[in-house]
This record gives sequence, C-alpha cells and structure tokens, in this order.
Amino acid sequence: MVTPYQKERCIAYIREKRPEISYAKVCRVMGHSRTSKYYKKRMPEKDEKLREAITSILGTSRLGRKKVIVKVRKKYPGYGSSQIRRVYQKYGFSLYKRMKRKRFDNPANPISVPMERNDEWAMDFMSDALARGSRFRTLNIVDQYNRKCLGIDARTSMPSRAVIHFLERMIEKHGKPKGIRTDNGPEFTSGLFQDWLDKNNIEWVKIQKGKPQQNAIIERFNKTYREDVLDANLFFSLQDVKDLTERWIEDYNYERPHEALDFKTPSEYEAA
Repeated sequence: MVTPYQKERCIAYIREKRPEISYAKVCRVMGHSRTSKYYKKRMPEKDEKLREAITSILGTSRLGRKKVIVKVRKKYPGYGSSQIRRVYQKYGFSLYKRMKRKRFDNPANPISVPMERNDEWAMDFMSDALARGSRFRTLNIVDQYNRKCLGIDARTSMPSRAVIHFLERMIEKHGKPKGIRTDNGPEFTSGLFQDWLDKNNIEWVKIQKGKPQQNAIIERFNKTYREDVLDANLFFSLQDVKDLTERWIEDYNYERPHEALDFKTPSEYEAA
C-alpha cells in the first residue's frame, strides 16, 4: 500500500526528471489528488494561541502533562483536555523520560533436589549489624542433597577473594561439589570467582535475576538462621557472631529434625 506521502515523493521525482509532463497528468497517473499541492494545513495557526498559553503557564517550572492540563483549563476553560494534551506533546513540552536499561537475563533454572552428596551446593549472603552499628555479612553454604549446613563465614567485608578462600576450606573439609548454585551477585559474577570455578572444574549453576525461588533451599535456610541466631541475639563483636553460629550449626545438623527429610536430621539422612 502506497501512502499519500510516498505518492507526493514519486510525483516530485517524476517532475524533476521529466519537467515537460504537467503536474495534472502526473497526479492522474499516480491516482493522487491535485488539491494536495495547494492545501495549507491550518492546524499550526490554530495551535499557536494554545502553545502560547501553555508557555505562559509553564514559565521556568517543569510540570507534567496532567498538571499542565488542569492549570490551562482553569485559566482558559475553552480548551479541551485532548487538545491541550496534543499540543503539549507535539511542541516538545513533555518531560524527559529516562529509558530503562535492557537487562539480559539468564535462562530459567528451576531447582531440583540432588540424589547424592556433593552433587550441588547452594550459597547466599546475609547481612546484619553489631550492637554498636557496624555492619557485617555472612556467607552461608548448604548441601542441597541433605540440607546440611557446610559452613557460615562472618566478615565485615566479603569480596570474591574471601569467598574463594572460604570455599577452599569447605572443599578440604567436605569434598568438592560438582556444581554451586548462586544468584547473580557481583562476588559470584566476578572474573576472579569464575576463573576459580573453571580451574577447579566446578559448574556455576546461576539462577534468573529476581527469581530467588530458584534457590529455594538456601533461602529457606537463611530464614531459619535469621530467626534463630541473627534476630534472636545481640552481638557485641564479630567473634560473638562466629561462636554462636558454630554452636547453632552443630544443633542444626545433628539435633534439628527437617520436615523435608521425613523429620530426620541432615546427619541422619546422610547416614541412611
């Protein structure tokens, strides 16, 4: 389908190349009305008064469309909302709208329960504060097969290098996992951490952005740890956090029954 604008362009091209052909004949061949050449749009003249009204209302202030419509109609009741909106947008009075950055997401990675120990670990960070207000972070690691807490590291700062150091200690103690499930935090996406995974032949099982349910086992563990330890106690030093956490891990792994494990403890489930 050829639009009127495209027909006008074709007519202008033919007239430029073959000036001896009359304008009327070209329009007849193209099936285009001759009156379009002589028609002058009157809309700019009609809009001029409204444009001046909007300019006077705005002054040096920055107002959105809805506020401009209300103020213009209050001062000039003869103008309708649709008319004001059209002129407001047409002549560039609209406020700048910041474009959203496109986020490249990971493919869906639903969680599944492994069938053997050290098949897949899950890791996540938590944060809290000491009594004096100093912030600290914990790195929690859980074996998804038996829900066993492999370790919790508490530090005031947790860069990728500290994550790797703690993982190496856990591997030395519990063995190496085939994969580690994490979110997309900067500590896990860093080149240093990714190189370490490749070097040790460990798969990075990354979840989708904004989908914590794909790491549900560690999220459920975090809730229990926060209720039993972080929210239930007042810490005066980082050593207090570490000491109480160690005692709680012992109880969690060897005394606390888990409904998902048929009310067995992680150690009992692993031995069964």
